[in-house]
Amino acid sequence: MTEDDQKQRLAQLEARIEAVKGAQAPAKRADSDISGGELAWRMVIELVAGLGIGFGIGYGLDRLFGTLPIFLVLFTLLGLAAGILTMMRSAREIEAKQLAGGADTVAGEEKRD
Repeated sequence: MTEDDQKQRLAQLEARIEAVKGAQAPAKRADSDISGGELAWRMVIELVAGLGIGFGIGYGLDRLFGTLPIFLVLFTLLGLAAGILTMMRSAREIEAKQLAGGADTVAGEEKRD
């Protein structure tokens, strides 16, 4: 065998190895590929976390100061507002990612024409 034949066979072997590796590799998900269920659970968790944190702070302050559930109600409402704001922020973030992904696709189609 000559050296050129060996290089050619080596290149063919490397190409076959890469093809097998590519076929066996799991498909990667894009960041903008978020299902509706994942989005819904994320928003529910953000809202419940805000309520829970507000409830905990209010209950703790009421126990500390021995007051009526004034702080409990106040901080629960503040936690609800914080949870809603967090939900809205994450919805805007996901919407921006989806719009950016759609703009890339449209731009890519224009370049091919």
